[in-house]
Amino acid sequence: MQRPRHDPQTIDTRALLIGTLFTIAGGLFLFRLFVLQVLEHNALAVKAKAQRSSIAHIIPTRGTIYVMDRGSAESRAAVGTNRDAHLLYVVPKEIESPKRVARTLAPILERSEFDLLKKIDKPNDPYEVLQRDVPDTQKEKIEQYAFKGIHFVQEPMRSYPEKNIMSHVLGFYGYVNDVRKGVYGIEGYFDALLSGRGGRKEVEYDVAGRPILFVNEKEEAVVHGSDLLLTIDRSVERVVCEKVKAAVERHQAERGSALVLNPKTGAVLAMCAVPDFDPNIYNKAEDASVYPNPTIFSPYEPGSIFKPITMAAGIDLGLVKPEDTYTDEGFVRIGKFTIRNSDGKRHGVQTMIQVLDESLNTGAMYVAEKVGKEMFKKYVLDFGFGKVRGIELKTEVAGDMSIVSKRGDIYLATSSYGQGITTTLLQLASAYGVIANGGVLMQPYIVDRTIAPDGTETVTRPRAERAVLQPATATLLSGMLVSVVENGHGKRAKVPGYFVAGKTGTAQIPKKDGPGYEEGATIGSFAGFLPVSDPQFVIVVRIDRPKDVQWAESSAAPLFGEIAQFLVQYYSVVPDDLRKDN
Repeated sequence: MQRPRHDPQTIDTRALLIGTLFTIAGGLFLFRLFVLQVLEHNALAVKAKAQRSSIAHIIPTRGTIYVMDRGSAESRAAVGTNRDAHLLYVVPKEIESPKRVARTLAPILERSEFDLLKKIDKPNDPYEVLQRDVPDTQKEKIEQYAFKGIHFVQEPMRSYPEKNIMSHVLGFYGYVNDVRKGVYGIEGYFDALLSGRGGRKEVEYDVAGRPILFVNEKEEAVVHGSDLLLTIDRSVERVVCEKVKAAVERHQAERGSALVLNPKTGAVLAMCAVPDFDPNIYNKAEDASVYPNPTIFSPYEPGSIFKPITMAAGIDLGLVKPEDTYTDEGFVRIGKFTIRNSDGKRHGVQTMIQVLDESLNTGAMYVAEKVGKEMFKKYVLDFGFGKVRGIELKTEVAGDMSIVSKRGDIYLATSSYGQGITTTLLQLASAYGVIANGGVLMQPYIVDRTIAPDGTETVTRPRAERAVLQPATATLLSGMLVSVVENGHGKRAKVPGYFVAGKTGTAQIPKKDGPGYEEGATIGSFAGFLPVSDPQFVIVVRIDRPKDVQWAESSAAPLFGEIAQFLVQYYSVVPDDLRKDN
């Protein structure tokens, strides 16, 4: 049989084709090798590492907030702490019957079936939080159904054992746009310090999934949050808040607030306001306007409790003495304006002591005119008005003292008796602290010490800001304010056995929609300190829009007296009459 002949040209073509294919294949192999080893090296290395290693994120423990108990830094009570809670979440793609699950969970969680279904019926959503802080009883009921896609995980939550008490001081730790953070008060101001810093640990595993000890272990240490001890006394805070609440109810007032300060150090002993809220369930508050602390956030026209500031400037400059007199005609005309005394009466010849006793607007204007605009402004600013006092609480405001800089005699006149200016309770407490503390302004503070995770304590040292008055001025003015309580409008602020210095203030409320003041609406205040021989407490109280009384001597003064009476008993302050005997 004759063998087929092969065309040489065909053979060469085939060889060339085969060679070309091998060349192309080799080129592709080399190109792929280049891609893997050079272009995709980093990505593949990360992927390989991820397959044989694991990164654990370590969540820091948020610091605890303490207050003093029985006036002792050694005896402390936790008022902002942590607890574990159940977080309920859903993996929608695992849910077999979204409608059935939503219908079953709705009555257990006391939620709308429609709202739950919107979160559950999302096939492409990998994760949805259904509810935080689920009680044990609800968790047990849900777990009985063994729904696929329904899961629980432990989540740390903030706990506030005192509930509404101290809510304005503490603020809360909650969710803002799905991010957990401290909001308002101490929680907001010290959010970073309380939060600490998260850590992480990376561990590699062998093919069997066992950790390879001491090989390529990388760790960033977690830094837990620091603890804080406040200057607030737990018992004092409770009693003061109870008395403010009772006063608001008694006078059917819109709101009330109080602040207690140590004039020698600037430490805040109590700070509270009504209405308040429970920081454990802050999201259930009827109105978010209750969150900010009114003692630092709600400035108002103080009225006559500002008159001692005007008098202090006059005495300190040597322009008036307590026994100096002027003639009160009951009114003063300034241009087109006529300003009258609050009682509308003419009192005739009056001493500077009587100006404060009877709370005479004309007397305050008389002193302010002697002081002059520039020096009046200087003293107002030196007392700490018109700027934040720098206390360690979120949302402090500065108030408004701008009219003391305006041209025109009318502005000096009205500001002299506390009208047309705005201030906060904290600023007033600091200013009265100047008088109680021999003329020296102290920096107010509310954190006694910070406690680092390793136990190191950093104690706050009282800081004097400046001397505002001469000591002799402070002494004279203290005596004049005692006369207000003994002989003037402050009689209901008396505390048996103690000399109390203080001043009432009944302020009008400016209209929100135009010039002028609301008819029949007032804010009653009382500011003062005791015992005058050795001042331990500055107290400022405020009652907004009382319905049953008009004047502060009937609303704020009695509240001041109740708080003062409690304080001298609680701290066992020696009465003035016993001091004389000694």
